[in-house]
Amino acid sequence: MRTPKLQIIVLFQNLGEERAYFARSPAPPLSGILLAGLTPDLVEVEVLHEMVRPIDYGTDADFIALSFMDFCAPHAYEVAARFRALGKVVIAGGRYPSTFPDRVAPHVDCVVVGEAETVWPGVVRDLVSGRLKPRYEAPLSPPLIGIPPPRYDLVEPCYSVPMVTEATRGCPFRCTYCQLSVRPAAFRTRPIDDVLRDLTSTHGLSLPRRKVAMLYDNNFGGDMAYAKQLLREIAQLDLWGVGYQFSFNCLRDDEFLDLLTDAHCVMAFIGMESLNQPSLQSVRKGHNRVAEYREQFGRLRERGILTFTGFMLALDEDTPDYYAGVPDRLEEVDPSAILISLSIPIPGTPFHAELDRENRIFDHDLSHYEGDHLVFRPKRVSAEQVFSAFRTINRRFYSRGSILRRWARFEATYLKRGVRHGHPLIVRLVRSVLLAAIYFKLSLFQRHHALEKVFGGDQSRLFSRSYWG
Repeated sequence: MRTPKLQIIVLFQNLGEERAYFARSPAPPLSGILLAGLTPDLVEVEVLHEMVRPIDYGTDADFIALSFMDFCAPHAYEVAARFRALGKVVIAGGRYPSTFPDRVAPHVDCVVVGEAETVWPGVVRDLVSGRLKPRYEAPLSPPLIGIPPPRYDLVEPCYSVPMVTEATRGCPFRCTYCQLSVRPAAFRTRPIDDVLRDLTSTHGLSLPRRKVAMLYDNNFGGDMAYAKQLLREIAQLDLWGVGYQFSFNCLRDDEFLDLLTDAHCVMAFIGMESLNQPSLQSVRKGHNRVAEYREQFGRLRERGILTFTGFMLALDEDTPDYYAGVPDRLEEVDPSAILISLSIPIPGTPFHAELDRENRIFDHDLSHYEGDHLVFRPKRVSAEQVFSAFRTINRRFYSRGSILRRWARFEATYLKRGVRHGHPLIVRLVRSVLLAAIYFKLSLFQRHHALEKVFGGDQSRLFSRSYWG
């Protein structure tokens, strides 16, 4: 008998497939390949990341599992309808289905609510035996024990960094805009041996693709004692580079910084969000201290660690004067790359509830809730001022000259001061080549996103390719 086939699709498009945007991201999401790793061998499994390739509705898969966030929900309903019309069984899971299962249920055959580890093998067994239930609910905050490694072998070859995993889940902070505030779960850690196993489960990967990895934690430093012990163990692995995600308060710990360096850290994703302290306070992100940014970025830079940081516009305490000074202040604090987004009132968050109470949300189309559209009225700035700031910051930060000057500063700082941290010259030179590849790929990815996804939409008449200089 033919083994039935399951296709796991991680959705990404939000403006319809006719306006598809394919991102130049170096690493895939974790959800699809983690779910594939959890799938029992009752089915053949395939993973498709819509971030990099279109959906094939002619697939021979019998079952379709859709993973999606809020902004993909309208698209997910259309995708599910097309597959169901072709006789496929469609299952939905991910952030949005877990938060609003009743909204998703009419569009699919089954909804998986919560973290999949405890329920997914049972879902697949029921699926194959024809006993699929309309809903499966995982317990809130289950222990992170016995999770199999992600299926790196199913990652598309266009991703240069297929090795992505996580060491922790959750965050000790409760920022009002964050998705994690919708169904707050306890901060949890995985067994260190399991994380190390994930980072060495590289069978079938080429040499470069098994030497670089990314840990997709919401806050790697949420349990500092655990983080430090794991870093000591990762330092023993034969890796070229690892990316970590953590909060700024971790950078006040000198030992943590030193251990990051030893543990092959080449990039840190940190949520800076704003250069305006009142704006940070307004979303309960007071653990970020603007006055410390310059020193903290500098301490990472001298260790040869690139910084990729989120930066939000349209927060309630933003003002026109603040926007006018942002480009120069970014130059002063000197992050390697920034991900600019407009504030998103994700349904279910305290931020959404506040704006809804104040009747400030004017656009309820979920496909616009991705950070590229302004869907509410800001308090102290106009929509025109927000988009003007977005345009100016992008233009200056990602001009060709700015990209090159930032790299020159980074390289000079690292090569001059890296010796202080015990890096031999040959190691510093080899590391510089890897860092250059990551830096320019990341910068061009963000530049491309702004040009094609943000400015290529409704504001396209305001921008041109020559605009970037």
